[in-house]
Amino acid sequence: MGSYGKKENNAAELMSQFSNLKIADALASYEDADYVIFGAPFDNTSSYRRGSRLAPNSIRAAYDNLESYEVNYGINLLDAKICDLGDLPVYEDVDYILSEIETATATIFHDKKIPVMLGGEHSLTVGALRNLKDITMVIIDAHSDFRDSYMGNKNNHACVTRRALELLGKNKIISIGTRSTSYEEIASGEYENVRFISANEVRASGIDEVISEVMEKTSDRVYFSIDMDGFDPAYAPGVGTPEPYGLTSYDVRSILTSISDRIIGFDINEMTPLYDNGNTSMLAAKLIQDFIASREKALKK
Repeated sequence: MGSYGKKENNAAELMSQFSNLKIADALASYEDADYVIFGAPFDNTSSYRRGSRLAPNSIRAAYDNLESYEVNYGINLLDAKICDLGDLPVYEDVDYILSEIETATATIFHDKKIPVMLGGEHSLTVGALRNLKDITMVIIDAHSDFRDSYMGNKNNHACVTRRALELLGKNKIISIGTRSTSYEEIASGEYENVRFISANEVRASGIDEVISEVMEKTSDRVYFSIDMDGFDPAYAPGVGTPEPYGLTSYDVRSILTSISDRIIGFDINEMTPLYDNGNTSMLAAKLIQDFIASREKALKK
């Protein structure tokens, strides 16, 4: 694309890059939208169960079965200004798709809209983060994803938090739900620059205490990234790298909605429909509704 949002009207340029698939409630044009959904069907660095490239349309299909009126917030999502650009093409190279995501989200951020990215694997988050500075980040993830390189690739999905630290700086990232970390990551000398809140800590201290820390340590500009394996597999079985003893759906919803009015970018990653019973895609779809509806409610106050 190349314009990085410098054109006055970027709709045609963006639309030429994506397919024509849509999510329910996404009735707004790009020009009018506050929330811009797009899919990134990529899973080529996934190291266990691949298939997250199929997730964007699985999430869209599940969303079709949700009511547009969100009773928990008193918000009709048909009134929210949501656009769905469809999916990026299926690319083979992680560096290339990160560049494409960086370019697309640069336009969306420049136009003062909120990107909502449907992955795909978790490495994709880095593309959006490349456009951002002076923000904080909240990650939901079973894994610390703090390797400097994995399988010979510094942009592997196992490296996303390490790359995020390099982009945002120390004490700017809170990762919640951690229960899988290698000794290599802990011994890196950089691990303490991210606040990792384990799933055990969430359970021991309670979700209200975790939310208080999140609200205290995040700025008024937050990028929120959900790796679906952060949930316990009982809630989200269809993920690429499942880990037992995870977060509940209530935990994650509570964290997300507590700071939704601060969120400037949002993504959901690592959902693998090939291993799903339908619950994971439905939960991912519902999280999109929770984010948008809770944010719309907060902005009305």
